[in-house]
Amino acid sequence: MSKKIVHVVGTGTIGEPLIGLLTHFQKELGIDEVTFHKHSVSDRPKVKALVNRGAKLAVDADKMEAFKTEGMPAVYTHEQALEQASVIIDCSPKGLEMKEKVYKNYEHNTLGFIAQGSEFGFGKMYARGINDEVIDIAKDKYVHVVSCNTHNLSCLLETLVLSEGNDNLVEASFVCMRRANDISQVKDFCPAPQVGSHKDGKFGTHHARDAHHLFQTKGLELNLFSSAVKLNTQYMHSLWFDLRVKKATTKEELLKKIKGNDRIAITDKKDANAVFSFGRDQGHFGRILNQTVIPTSTLHMPNENRIVGFCFTPQDGNSLLSSLAAAVRYLQPQDWESRIQCLKPFFFDEV
Repeated sequence: MSKKIVHVVGTGTIGEPLIGLLTHFQKELGIDEVTFHKHSVSDRPKVKALVNRGAKLAVDADKMEAFKTEGMPAVYTHEQALEQASVIIDCSPKGLEMKEKVYKNYEHNTLGFIAQGSEFGFGKMYARGINDEVIDIAKDKYVHVVSCNTHNLSCLLETLVLSEGNDNLVEASFVCMRRANDISQVKDFCPAPQVGSHKDGKFGTHHARDAHHLFQTKGLELNLFSSAVKLNTQYMHSLWFDLRVKKATTKEELLKKIKGNDRIAITDKKDANAVFSFGRDQGHFGRILNQTVIPTSTLHMPNENRIVGFCFTPQDGNSLLSSLAAAVRYLQPQDWESRIQCLKPFFFDEV
């Protein structure tokens, strides 16, 4: 395969900033070309902006003329883009459907396929910094990047609990306080807090279930449970955690571990809008790429074996990191970790 091409399907809350990252750091990441698929003739300013950044538009063959008429001439049909892609990243809500109906037809020419949070069953679950060591690009043709809240709680577990041994966790409970919708979305906003049901009998919601399966790729069986409530805000997800551990610890030891993980940011802020505003001003496409932001004043220990606190989820941002890392790993397996260090300016020690 002569050219290294990444094809992104979808231009939504994950697809658009991901295309932006890939084009901005195209040289550093060792990518020859970035292409993206747009399904409908809409969002003309967005499409033009992505094209101006260097990405190349691909559309369904029967829509080529319609896009051209709207001032968005496509470089490729979607079939052509899929046929030449080295890596395909699905950022649509139909990853599983696309896998069965479309992507399997392109396994002969594609190194790897990557899908996002809600597409449970797409492939081996992955989060950067959590289970990098179990990803085998020769065998793992399909990778499922877990959701933003699953990134958050998994990072907490890895840093605060499992750093003292894989058997250190007794049990962990989480309450995911989710934003109603993204600021770019006009549908599905809720007028008041909306509690979620526990659809998974063992894990509660998919957040704990997905984290369980994520750590299961490392041979771990963690006792996890999560609940979810949707809040009438568009700013950020918040997370409450309650971790019970076997090995006694102190708040000082926990803070040392937190500050030692460059994928965690700390903050004195207690308001989601203040953290969100920092990301809007300082992040790439307004995203903080850290996996979690912890207000250290909320970290509490009722006893030496229990860790309680709040944190904020940089929604989409942590998923962007994992998606990009997985893609570059397929393309540049020898030095992918050093290449993705170009993203370091968008990781913050403090917010």
